[in-house]
Amino acid sequence: MLILGREQAVTPLWATIISAVFYVLAAGFLILVTPKIARKWGFMKPTRKRLGLEGEPTWTDLGLGIVGFVISLILAAILVKVFEIFPWFDASEAQKLIYNTSIVGGERVIAFVMLVVIAPIVEELIFRGWLYEKLRIKLPVQVSILITSVLFGMVHSPFSASLNVFAMSVVLCCLRELTGTIYAGIILHMLKNGLAFFLVFVFKI
Repeated sequence: MLILGREQAVTPLWATIISAVFYVLAAGFLILVTPKIARKWGFMKPTRKRLGLEGEPTWTDLGLGIVGFVISLILAAILVKVFEIFPWFDASEAQKLIYNTSIVGGERVIAFVMLVVIAPIVEELIFRGWLYEKLRIKLPVQVSILITSVLFGMVHSPFSASLNVFAMSVVLCCLRELTGTIYAGIILHMLKNGLAFFLVFVFKI
């Protein structure tokens, strides 16, 4: 949803409302629409297991999330170095934000909850829970990971941010494949957004 950047679009309250509406619509699509599509087109109905929500998060998920976080940072750094050979690539270009980075107090708490807690949960449910599972039924693992990660990168801008989240998505998909759930991925995603939140909103880097 967010992350490294400094642009302001709307007030924190409206930014949160806009984000919440988007997530409600996305969740509504998953809960209400996809079962009907599944019945009509012969796909399997979404369940907790197919969405990667079977069981409860474990300490193993926590450990894998932390390890995956480190790996995603390394992979992102490698991809950035590779793309730096192209003159049009600007690694320093900031990602566009819906929150003003100068917010403080309650507004900062609202932004933290939305960006570091809610966004990772909903985005993992949509991309690694629903989308990846649908692709994985029909396609090889590598192709499913590539498509999911490209699409995830495309909803982030500019390209430098897309590259960053593409790398993260590759690791997230691998965690989904390894564990069968999205819990480790949610932890990784929260760590990534949390790091970016403190760098941008607290330390102003």
